[in-house]
Amino acid sequence: MSPARTHSQALFEAARALIPGGVNSPVRAFLGVGGEPRFIARAKGARITDVDGYTFIDYVCSWGPLILGHAHPRVVQAIREAAARGTSYGAPTAGEVEIARRIAAAMPSVEKLRLVSSGTEAAMSAVRLARAATGRDVLVKFDGCYHGHADSLLVEAGSGVATLGIPGSPGVPEATARLTRSLPYNDLDSARRLFETEGSAIAAVVVEPVAGNMGVVPPAPGFLEGLQDLARTSGALLIFDEVITGFRLGLGGAQGLFGIRPDLTILGKIIGGGLPVGAYGGRADLMAMIAPEGPVYQAGTLSGNPVAVAAGIETLRILERSDYDLLDKRTAGLVQRLKESADAAGVPTSWNRVGSLFTCFFSERPVTDYASAKRADAKRYAAFFHEMLKRRVYLAPSAFEAAFVSLAHEDRDFEQTVKAARKSFQAVAGRTAKS
Repeated sequence: MSPARTHSQALFEAARALIPGGVNSPVRAFLGVGGEPRFIARAKGARITDVDGYTFIDYVCSWGPLILGHAHPRVVQAIREAAARGTSYGAPTAGEVEIARRIAAAMPSVEKLRLVSSGTEAAMSAVRLARAATGRDVLVKFDGCYHGHADSLLVEAGSGVATLGIPGSPGVPEATARLTRSLPYNDLDSARRLFETEGSAIAAVVVEPVAGNMGVVPPAPGFLEGLQDLARTSGALLIFDEVITGFRLGLGGAQGLFGIRPDLTILGKIIGGGLPVGAYGGRADLMAMIAPEGPVYQAGTLSGNPVAVAAGIETLRILERSDYDLLDKRTAGLVQRLKESADAAGVPTSWNRVGSLFTCFFSERPVTDYASAKRADAKRYAAFFHEMLKRRVYLAPSAFEAAFVSLAHEDRDFEQTVKAARKSFQAVAGRTAKS
């Protein structure tokens, strides 16, 4: 007899008839690891529960923004109170002013900011502003860094683009793609050579200060400082994409951690407690070019949505009093124990971690850029993913994504995770021996 079909499988079958690939964001389809996605019914703290009643320790955390964990009581209460007052006005609110003040206080480089509805919208708007401010068209990005799905940013992108193994996307005009230069991450010499030949045409360099969309890849010493120098010397702008790192690596984000002051910063869902929101901001003179103060047009009916803003304000209030150093130490301890589990099973792995972000690459060599990330064994990762899923630990369904530890993860979660990892690495080693 064939096994009974699960509720998740039934939902996935129904979804594929109505939604492209059965999902509303490609990585959710499990194409990077095989199998079928679990449909989630609810979540609390560090755990999610699917529609079949199985509960998992969650290291995806809605792809990063849920640093407080799922359904934090204070954030949920703030959402309830805001929704009771009205879900959308299309008019300014006091909350928009408060959240802007809190973000600017945490990130000194952000003198003014504009709230939007997603990280993609923030990134495309920052690029438009940079081109307007410099009068130039060329954009420099880095292989494996993902800045949303705007046309000019999909060249050699990471995240779901990397998971699906495609270089960009049909529908992006060649003329648009030709205005983007994608360089190897952590390769400052390549950036120098490009600026020597095209510096006068470059509007901006956009970079994840800690790459999180090819798996976690830290910046090499001097890499970010070198990009800042190249941008300043040539008259280009430096844009930090802190959708993942902002308020995740500390109140000041990666720029606070590394002591860099970018011209513009892109922020994402963490400033809305995981609700749909984003922001871009930076030097006051640049942001003064945004309409209605200036000529660069950008608008959005749901920008500064009162429910998302209320969730964000409460999240930032909590983070302002949170112990990031303790979160860093707890994550470091977890990663060390996981590495020891892999070593004990004889499975070659390379681990990258910055703060509460980490990735296990199935590779004997360090991963420092997109090329080395792609050389890691994605099939072994897929096997490990499913072994961990069987043991109720939910990791990203892609070898090119980060794992996230939240403030809600407890010692019992770590103990269960390490126990699951020991058995999962042993299973992966056994499969390799048989093959």
